[in-house]
Amino acid sequence: MTTAPTPVPATASAAQSGGGAPGPASSPTVSAVTAVQTGAPRPAGRRARGSRAWLAALPLVLFFVIGFGLPAVAIAVGAFTTSSDAPDGGGTFTTDNLTGSLQGAYWTALWGSVKLSLLTALIATVVGLPLAQAVATSRFRAFREAVMSASGVLANFGGVPLAFMFVATLGNSGEVTRKLGLTEHGWNLYTFSGLSVVYLYFLVPLMVITITPALEGLKAQWREAASNNGATSLQYWRHVALPVLLPSLLGGFVLLFGASFAAYATAEAMVGSSVPLISMQIGDALSGNVLVGQGNLALALGLDMIVVACLVMALYLPLQRRSAKWLA
Repeated sequence: MTTAPTPVPATASAAQSGGGAPGPASSPTVSAVTAVQTGAPRPAGRRARGSRAWLAALPLVLFFVIGFGLPAVAIAVGAFTTSSDAPDGGGTFTTDNLTGSLQGAYWTALWGSVKLSLLTALIATVVGLPLAQAVATSRFRAFREAVMSASGVLANFGGVPLAFMFVATLGNSGEVTRKLGLTEHGWNLYTFSGLSVVYLYFLVPLMVITITPALEGLKAQWREAASNNGATSLQYWRHVALPVLLPSLLGGFVLLFGASFAAYATAEAMVGSSVPLISMQIGDALSGNVLVGQGNLALALGLDMIVVACLVMALYLPLQRRSAKWLA
């Protein structure tokens, strides 16, 4: 007795025979994959969608060029040229502006801003991590939403209102200062330490917002595996969670450093020039509080801040990509 041969699909038979066009049963997906593997040009529809995507991003690109690119170029050019009030009439190439911005009181102000940013970013990172962990592991949705909403508001709360709030509560004549007698214990809001406390008011909520998604990305299977192997909670955090979170923690630290380094209005309204900061020096230079012929010194100070910000972003972006790879 003979058996009927098993029917072979048109695409398979064509492939086995080494030629021939695929039959009607050919899948569009298979055709697309074959086109990619053979180097065939992409369909016109896909190219059109790519061009429309670039057109959609064009307003953002123009905003970046106008809002950031052109001012950065103007600052760089002005930092290396003499000002209009110089004896030579201005416009001459010079490195005196940049050299002067790294000497004397200007260097002290730059170093003061770096120290303040490092200290406040470190404290906010250490304090914000357990707060974010409490939010990420909370079983109460209302609590989580309330904390995240409040953090979003407080992270953007600064300037004169923030300075007034702390002056009214923790200033020399503030309500809390008088009732607790903080002045007798050496407390002074208008110092480096007092300004650090004020900065933590918006840096800690910013850290909570930054690190909470990373904490939520920690897989429950990792903790279960560590527990099954006899690891304690401390060992889990030391050997599993913290190594995975380290890129996110460092990225959050860098982000907080940048936010603190660029802050101006709060310090200007509260401490003025009593605490040397580079942002205060730029404000004084822009208001004309410089020697004759040094009008472009403010541009050199701004260039110093841009260099520091670029270094910060150069550290932040690789850390962000690495943490996204682990927590995806």
